[in-house]
Amino acid sequence: MSDPMLIPCPHCNGLNRIPAERLGDAPRCGRCKAEVLPAAPLELTQGNFASQLKGDLPLLVDVWASWCGPCQAFAPTFAQAAAQLQGRCRLGKLDSEANPQLSGQLGIRSIPSLILFKGGAEVARQSGAMPLPQLLAWLRQQGV
Repeated sequence: MSDPMLIPCPHCNGLNRIPAERLGDAPRCGRCKAEVLPAAPLELTQGNFASQLKGDLPLLVDVWASWCGPCQAFAPTFAQAAAQLQGRCRLGKLDSEANPQLSGQLGIRSIPSLILFKGGAEVARQSGAMPLPQLLAWLRQQGV
């Protein structure tokens, strides 16, 4: 049996220890009993961002705004990626309008912007929407 991975719950932010071989078994949070790895992007805010950076799975953040046409067009692609990458990478959406301070801290200059975090640190950044095959290829280049 492999070492357990630490994964924050997208609902209560509690850290969960989950064996790597069980990531595909729809693990539930020990605290709130919600699904720890949903097949959809989680909503990131100023309040939960630091907690969601913790853990052993990479976190891909889509910074967007409701008035942005390319952001709206990219949303279904990002949701598809979340389903395909379930258990390998967590995907989260950060509304730059609702969280301007956090967007500023992240140095967001254009949207949509994708930021990949591993071990709590930014490891890659990509601006602009892209088709699903290109997004998955970019993530493979980053070791996801």
